[in-house]
Parts: sequence; C-alpha cells; structure tokens
Amino acid sequence: MQNKELRYFKLFIDVCKVINSSLDLKEVLILITENIVKLINVKACTIFLLDKSRNKLDVSASYGLSEAYLRKGPLDADKSIAETLDGQIVLIRDTSDDSRVQYPDEAKREGIASVLSVPMTVKDQIVGVLRIYTSEQRNFSDDECKLISGVADMGGIAIDNARMYDHLRADHESLIADTHQWFEFGKMP
Repeated sequence: MQNKELRYFKLFIDVCKVINSSLDLKEVLILITENIVKLINVKACTIFLLDKSRNKLDVSASYGLSEAYLRKGPLDADKSIAETLDGQIVLIRDTSDDSRVQYPDEAKREGIASVLSVPMTVKDQIVGVLRIYTSEQRNFSDDECKLISGVADMGGIAIDNARMYDHLRADHESLIADTHQWFEFGKMP
C-alpha cells in the first residue's frame, strides 16, 4: 500500500473505533471531524444534521473553523449546496464564484477556497451533511470521495445508534418511574 492509501485506511479504522467507543453522539461526531482534518490534510470539517421541521442544517460538530464562522447564520437546506440532500456528493472548487455557497463573503474571510459536501444517511434517509473545507482550491480524487462517503455513512450509523440508545434510556427511565409510582399507589396509609 502507498502512504496515502495507508493514511486513508487508518482514517477509516480510527472512525470505526470512535463509533464503537461511545454512544455519546456529540463526542463521536467531533472525533470524526477532527480525524478527517488531520488525516486528509484539509482546513476544516463540519457535520450538519438536517432539521426537517425548519428546513435548516444545524451544526452538530466542527473542527478547524472559527466560532464567528460557525455563527454566521442559519443554513437553509434549499440554498446551501442543496444537491447534497438529494444524495449527491458535491465539490465546489471555488467558493467565491458559486451560487450554491450561501455565505460567500464569510467563507472568503474564513479562508475557505473549496468545499466538498457529502450526504449522511441512515437507512436510506438523508439525516445530515458532512462538509470538508480547504484553504486552497482543490479537487478530490474518486478514492478520496469514496473514503469520505464511507466515513459519512459510518457517521450515519453513529447517529442512528445514539438515537436508539437515547430512546431506550428514556423508555427505561419512564418504566422505572411508572414502577415506583405503582408501588407508591399500592402502599396503605
């Protein structure tokens, strides 16, 4: 294996380990973004979850971007690289000259030249977007896109696992509360 392929393989293994190590969704997503930035040598990575009720993309984890950039304003699902929510991997090579970039001035101030936007799915439903930012205009090879897509899919599995765990925990707590209430009701005065 070549050095680049080894790095990509290591990234995928690291992401798999992270997903298996925790059911804390925030922790897992932060570790995914950090690993991507460090191992494929890009400026930043952000994971957005789709809020269908508001039709917005909400930042769930990010690594490498300033707080000012992250708070620039809401991302409209229909305006911010919308093809990704149709299941397409989208490369914007020049953020200063592409209408799909919702905040081009802020991107320029942040030093973002290119964006790769990849859908995150759970059981064939798009639940979010993984975005990679570069400080220089960059193309991504097919292998890089496949790797990043695989990582995004693993992130989707992490999202699903964490949501199921949260539901099970809430059901368990409700059952315990109901049991305590039942015992209290059965006590004689």
